[in-house]
Amino acid sequence: MLSLENLQVYYGAIHAIKGISITIPKGKVVTLIGANGAGKSTVLRAISGLTKPRSGRIVYNQAEITGWPPENVVRQGIALAPEGRRILPHLTVFENLQLGAYSRSDKAGIAEDIDKVYGLFPRLQERAQQKGGTLSGGEQQMLAVARALMSRPQVLMLDEPSLGLAPKLVAEVFEIIRAINAQGCTVLLVEQNAFTALRIADYAYVLEVGTIVLEGEGEALLHDERVRAAYLGG
Repeated sequence: MLSLENLQVYYGAIHAIKGISITIPKGKVVTLIGANGAGKSTVLRAISGLTKPRSGRIVYNQAEITGWPPENVVRQGIALAPEGRRILPHLTVFENLQLGAYSRSDKAGIAEDIDKVYGLFPRLQERAQQKGGTLSGGEQQMLAVARALMSRPQVLMLDEPSLGLAPKLVAEVFEIIRAINAQGCTVLLVEQNAFTALRIADYAYVLEVGTIVLEGEGEALLHDERVRAAYLGG
């Protein structure tokens, strides 16, 4: 469904992504794990069109989308919930959700999808008229994910959804990710919380300084001694 082929990304003289190849099959959860600065977020930015690769290809449903503008990537069915949430704090929850559907014109479908995300995130419905900036960190993370879903993506990319959240909220967010995937949405997950990410991932890639050093099924990497020593604390 989505693949990266020998992707190379630079920030000036810094070689951030060094020729990686990744496959994200339809309907699966694929995770990228690694330390800060490994290049995980850069991969998502390249796919979403926010960062232009130097070389390599990004292929989605057999069409090359390398270097496409972000709005075209969203219209093709790929959405990003970015690191740091990036909600609009002075707009209400409802208005943030409407903005997530900016690429759509089907008013009935948008209203239907708002009801769907309220079903996934009941707290957002309770706070529909509250300004985004007044929400707790966990609620803002839910809003960021819900807003990305409003474009009706086939592929949902999540950048550090557990960052800064209490353990109870982390568990809640990951249960919602499972539910989203169960509804047929493919998920590409970037996450420092390697243990939780590997538990829900069908397949995983380990990045170190822009290079894939290990890959395999999530469950297998969860028990891999190299991964346990480097990322799971044991």
